[in-house]
Amino acid sequence: MQTTIGKYRWTICSLVFFATTVNYLDRQVISLLKSVLSSDLKWDDGDYANIEITFKVFYSFGMLIAGSIVDKLGTKKGYAWATGLWSLAAIGHAFANSAFGFMIARAALGLTESGNFPAAIKSTAEWFPKKERALATGIFNSGTNIGAIVAPLSVPLIAVYWGWQWAFIITGLIGFIWLVLWQIYYTLPKDSTKLSKEEYDYIHSDKEEEENTKNEEKVPWIKLLGFRQTWAFALGKFLTDPVWWFYLFWLPDFLQSEYKLTLLQISFPVAVVYIISTIGSIGGGYLPMALINRNMPVFKARKTSMFIFALFVIPVIFSQMAGKVNMWFAVLVIGIAAAAHQAWSANIFTTVSDMFPKKATASVVGIGGMAGGLGGILLTWAVQKNMFVYYRSINQIETAYYIMFSICAGAYLLAWLVMHLLVPKMDKVEI
Repeated sequence: MQTTIGKYRWTICSLVFFATTVNYLDRQVISLLKSVLSSDLKWDDGDYANIEITFKVFYSFGMLIAGSIVDKLGTKKGYAWATGLWSLAAIGHAFANSAFGFMIARAALGLTESGNFPAAIKSTAEWFPKKERALATGIFNSGTNIGAIVAPLSVPLIAVYWGWQWAFIITGLIGFIWLVLWQIYYTLPKDSTKLSKEEYDYIHSDKEEEENTKNEEKVPWIKLLGFRQTWAFALGKFLTDPVWWFYLFWLPDFLQSEYKLTLLQISFPVAVVYIISTIGSIGGGYLPMALINRNMPVFKARKTSMFIFALFVIPVIFSQMAGKVNMWFAVLVIGIAAAAHQAWSANIFTTVSDMFPKKATASVVGIGGMAGGLGGILLTWAVQKNMFVYYRSINQIETAYYIMFSICAGAYLLAWLVMHLLVPKMDKVEI
């Protein structure tokens, strides 16, 4: 059937994938240049943690308002404004010459990058029926991996041959290419001239959802906090988002600290971790869709999949032990854990459109993103800012990383349990 209904919705998915790739490319540049910037600008781990915390504070605050802004402006305008502004903020890093200057640049980047996921999830809710949303989310969410793959393969080379400033400028400019494509190709399904009637009907095949979208008024986020479903999503993000932040901002440092790699030498192992994680991102969408196609209820398929993915994270606690045999064993174990995170992420995002009408999805995603950012801030302050500085000062940084990997290993099962207790059947919210 899907071969005859049209495929234009996947063009929209590819645009969201591109934006998400640029989003993560821009935010990861600084982690790859940590050693260079620390040397040139005389940073220590505490300074770097402060810069990271600044990004997360403004990202969290941005997430609180970004969803509402996207819901108010609409997906096309909201996504365009967010991407244009974060691209300018990314370029702005090239003009910073101190830790404080980078804090300002990271604040601007965090605030503007917060618009990506609310807009991306809203796009998916507008263009895909419920049974395909996890797959579409998994595909666009794999852009986080592609951005994280492209960054280590390009940023160190640019920095070595042209200077670290050009690494920020060149990656920042890519966002403006996306802006042109977005203006050309994106519209709502009802306004699209490229959509067949068959595909339009397929996109809107969730009858109960169509009833809920007849009333188009926007929902204040303060009202959304009254639903258990909002808290389930937010707490799930609070517990698991910090793990991905840890991989994104500290994996290059882990490889340099444990294995004494140079800036260019870390490129390939970092890229391999995210190549592996791409498999999880896309596979995370396939599993629940396969279960739903076998007549398993949507909520049960989603939760079963998320439980399986949570189990795959646990071995990350042994990554350093495996790495003592060979560095590539550690890369493999961390890559599998990162893949499981991406599979989990594709599904936890999709729980929003499972439980909320389309008019509220961006706002709920924004609330959850804020919670995830707050979790990242807490973890960075408690562990990476204080503990990492202490253990590095006594030449035992491997102990700090073991503690962090232990936290990563248990976070997803705890999040799954919390979500299960709050919303056992992920009932649909009536607004």
